[in-house]
Amino acid sequence: MAMGQKKVFSTRVDEDRIKDLKHLAVDTGRSLGDLLEEAIQDLLAKYKTPPKRE
Repeated sequence: MAMGQKKVFSTRVDEDRIKDLKHLAVDTGRSLGDLLEEAIQDLLAKYKTPPKRE
């Protein structure tokens, strides 16, 4: 899947979630950004509605 250009996105996240995410990044050898992109993709896929057929 091709991705577009990356943009900076700033938001507030619970301290404990950030700590958990950092541990996961170390454990998996992946970056925080990588893990966040995966989580966002999963969330969007979860809520995506199928196109309506006419």
